[in-house]
Amino acid sequence: MRPSIPFEQRRDDIRVIARRFRVANPRVFGSVLHGEDTDGSDLDLLVDPLPGTTLFDLGGLQGELEELLGVPVDVRTPGGLPPKFRAAVLAEAKPV
Repeated sequence: MRPSIPFEQRRDDIRVIARRFRVANPRVFGSVLHGEDTDGSDLDLLVDPLPGTTLFDLGGLQGELEELLGVPVDVRTPGGLPPKFRAAVLAEAKPV
């Protein structure tokens, strides 16, 4: 299944789940944003960590979203983006 399908259907749920894992401002980027996702694509999400956010929070968020949506999810923070792509991703990412 293309990740854009469950993403569009479950936007509200994604925002609720993100708050539980101590992150803010969930944004989509990559192939789903551009309408270029395929059955083999993942959903690329960018989130801002809040004070106290841990790698366990980010991993838990990823796992819960994959279970909810039924597609692979890649959760990134701005600091976790490769410097080569960071500015472009930050400029294009759109709120969930």
